[in-house]
Amino acid sequence: MVREEKATWKSKYFTKIIQLLDEYPKVFIVSADNVGSKQMQQIRISLRGKGELLMGKNTMMRKAIRGHLENNPDLEKLLPHIKENVGFVFTKEDLKVVRDVIRENRVNAPAKAGAIAPIDVKVSPINTGLGPEKTSFFQALAIPTKITRGKIEILREVHLIHKDEKVGASEATLLKMLNISPFSYGLQVQQVYEAGCVYSPDVLDITEDDILSKFIQGIANVACVSLAICHPTAASVPHSVANGFKNVIAVALETDIMFPAVEQLKAYLKDPSAFAPAPPAASAGGSDAADETPEETEEEEESDDEIPNIFWD
Repeated sequence: MVREEKATWKSKYFTKIIQLLDEYPKVFIVSADNVGSKQMQQIRISLRGKGELLMGKNTMMRKAIRGHLENNPDLEKLLPHIKENVGFVFTKEDLKVVRDVIRENRVNAPAKAGAIAPIDVKVSPINTGLGPEKTSFFQALAIPTKITRGKIEILREVHLIHKDEKVGASEATLLKMLNISPFSYGLQVQQVYEAGCVYSPDVLDITEDDILSKFIQGIANVACVSLAICHPTAASVPHSVANGFKNVIAVALETDIMFPAVEQLKAYLKDPSAFAPAPPAASAGGSDAADETPEETEEEEESDDEIPNIFWD
């Protein structure tokens, strides 16, 4: 009787996962380490209307996907990522929005001895509220302290636990005494499946400006290489034409060659004063100011800004 119930349950699970794979075009592969059943239920509630969470044994998920490869061969790309404690979040909505919903559902948790620290843990200089009898415990962890009003006070910030390292028993005990829960746990998005491709969730943070910036940088690199090896491309031809035109202008200025684009520049070099800006008009308000004329005027300094733009006339 038990075997029949188990077989029925497996059959329903295979049917459900295949139905979800056919119905939803986008899938998050999420890690569920340190996530309790109550928290999992809260995540399911948060995802209502946006997606559906499905957990299960890795062997069953692989078997269901392999049995469905004939209908959708792209699902094979999911198999290498089904390892350890993972599940699927199926969705039709915007991936970034659903990813943010998954990230928001986190629960603070104390540091347990032997656990791998997901983040660095630092203890700030505070009055611990502990009595002097605990001083030796702080000394064992090389934490500088002093006694203030009968309580132990930490003098400076201490880097207690490093990321990706195991939490020691002493460190876990100290954090428990200080009533500090440094870690927070929830579903971790590991990979994203969309349109037959599997990619990192970091791709969701790329904006249109980032793509445009990379595209412009790529065009600039192509232009540089093309100019260096004298191989004309669509990216380098405008620069080649501009450089060639500059050479023509330089030759024309040193010779008697004349053409419309260089006439104004030659005239400027011959008589720069002809291109000097006109003096400001006298104010019509005061007759005394209008009658006054300076005896001498200082010649204004010439600058590149005053050179007429002849290249685009």
